[in-house]
Amino acid sequence: MSTREAAATTEAQEPGSRIKSSSPRQIPVVGVVTEDEEAQHTFKPMDLNRVIKLLEETDKDDLEEKQIKSVKKLMECYQNGFPLRDLAQIFKILNLCAGKIENQPRFIESAYNILKLCGLPFLKKKASDEITYAEDTANSIALLGDLMKIPSSELRIQICKCIVDFYHAEPPKKHITGYQQASSSYKIQMAEVGGLAKTMVLSLALLENQLVEKLWVLKVLQHLSTSEVNCTLMMEAQAASGICVHLNDPDPSGQLLFRSSEILWNLLEKTSKEEIIQQLSNLECLLTLKEVFKNLFMRSFSHYDRQLRNDILVITTIIAQNPGAPMIESGFTRDLILFATFNEVKSQNPLIKGLKLSNCYEDFELKKLLFNIIVILSKDLPTVQLLIDGKVLLALFTYVKKPEKHKIIEWSAAQYEELQLHAIATLSSLAPLLIEEYMLYQGNARVLAFLEWCESEEAFFSHGNSFHGTGGRGNKFAQMRYSLRLLRAMVYLEDETINEDLCEKGTIQQLTGIFKNIIKSNDKEEAIVLEIQSDILLILSGLCEDHVPRKEIFGTEGVDIILHVMKTDPKKLQSGLGYNVLLFSTLDSIWCCILGCYPLEDYFLEKEGIFLLLDLLAIQRNLYLLVFKKSRKLYHCLLTARLLQLWMLRRISEQKFMLCWAN
Repeated sequence: MSTREAAATTEAQEPGSRIKSSSPRQIPVVGVVTEDEEAQHTFKPMDLNRVIKLLEETDKDDLEEKQIKSVKKLMECYQNGFPLRDLAQIFKILNLCAGKIENQPRFIESAYNILKLCGLPFLKKKASDEITYAEDTANSIALLGDLMKIPSSELRIQICKCIVDFYHAEPPKKHITGYQQASSSYKIQMAEVGGLAKTMVLSLALLENQLVEKLWVLKVLQHLSTSEVNCTLMMEAQAASGICVHLNDPDPSGQLLFRSSEILWNLLEKTSKEEIIQQLSNLECLLTLKEVFKNLFMRSFSHYDRQLRNDILVITTIIAQNPGAPMIESGFTRDLILFATFNEVKSQNPLIKGLKLSNCYEDFELKKLLFNIIVILSKDLPTVQLLIDGKVLLALFTYVKKPEKHKIIEWSAAQYEELQLHAIATLSSLAPLLIEEYMLYQGNARVLAFLEWCESEEAFFSHGNSFHGTGGRGNKFAQMRYSLRLLRAMVYLEDETINEDLCEKGTIQQLTGIFKNIIKSNDKEEAIVLEIQSDILLILSGLCEDHVPRKEIFGTEGVDIILHVMKTDPKKLQSGLGYNVLLFSTLDSIWCCILGCYPLEDYFLEKEGIFLLLDLLAIQRNLYLLVFKKSRKLYHCLLTARLLQLWMLRRISEQKFMLCWAN
């Protein structure tokens, strides 16, 4: 029976307020009635100190019967709620009843009935009562947590119901003459002041094998954890680790896992994230999370289960950010790699036998979350060998290709595009750590072939509706952008095997051609185009630096695209779209792709490149400082810009220089 139903069954009807004269000869007088008589109620006089004194007595005959009878009278008096001014005495009575339960079980009913009435709103006679009796109220509510020590399932559940009613209780139907209800949030505030959340967390240790009571306590903590104050108290009581280690306890209802994960979420959001991560970063917690996630992954058939599975994975992802978390030792890292790649790479592992993801929203989000956690795990160097064993790069490279029209894909077109972009972004983080695997799976050839498709005129409708697809709606710019980021990451390694392979495959000519075609593009996505251009120049700089033969391949076509950028309207440099970044990349490419190759230096001079550079320096007076903040190499490049003129003057005849000046 609910609190409201119980209260309704014990309501006593009071006489009406109509007053009649005792003389039959007088005209009856009817008092003024402002509210329905049935809704009126007053407190009967009750000497609470007498009840307390009676409960404290121990040496009289028939004492137990008298004590229980006095508590019943108290219930009748306060059946519509406790006044704040009486709260301290009433809770003292409750505590006395609770203390007698072990030797006198009949007092369970008395304590139970008082707790039922505690679920009703408290009453105040004056507006100032909430402040006047705040300390008494906070201490009284704190007692509820202490009463959880009483080994009575019935009483513990009623305590939890009482606390939950703080958040959902409806007002009693009867109006109490001379009293008003305390504000709806008053009990919640006093629970924070009294530290109820901390004692409720500690009570979980008493309920190891009592599933029903444990679920009720978790329900209470779920409500309490909506407050930052309570979350701090729960954190001090080590709530995160205490709750996490029991996530996999037997529970046919499924409530334990749901409520526990909700509490963990609230703790992470409303208190010190670092402290909660530290509490969860132990082997016992991670072993539990691993088993929970594995079970949900293999047996998630409902929307609810899949969402819960994803929530557990997000919590795990947050923990994995802590370098000290034993992710590898728990075996969780190996399982996550397996689950992330089982669709793309064949495996004989029995864990994934018969498993298949659908194209529902939760499974789609799961796939992206798995890509994301792999990137985080890769920051721990021992994980690299597990990535190799799991053939992670091979799995990711299955997305680096044009969509196949006739292949049955489990994802929708929009989902596949988002996964494709996410996979390439993941490769940018992982491939530099796995150079041998990258070359083994012909990574350069795959990326260059994909870039060729990106540049082609083949009809392709890009949805561009994801984080990675920003700026790529209706075109292939998003795919090109992330492919170039991957190439840039590999070139920055300065591994000669990779760079030599790229040059042999015609990367310099291909990227130069892409840049020229993008210049002709009138697409409105200016920001993403500028980023693509910047990355192309940085890749070319990395390939050509200190390699004269590669500079010769860069050729006059390469110089032309550099000159084109240098002629950019100076006003655009302050637009915030990325022209400054493109300018830095251009200066870097002058240093790496032109200087040192005499034919290109001649061509650069003939096309007035040196004067464009000097003009740029004159216009952008603060460019020295900007470039210094960005890159020391670029800073040196700019400092030598003026020396470049003198150096070329020494090498090129004065006549040729004057002809260039005249032109």
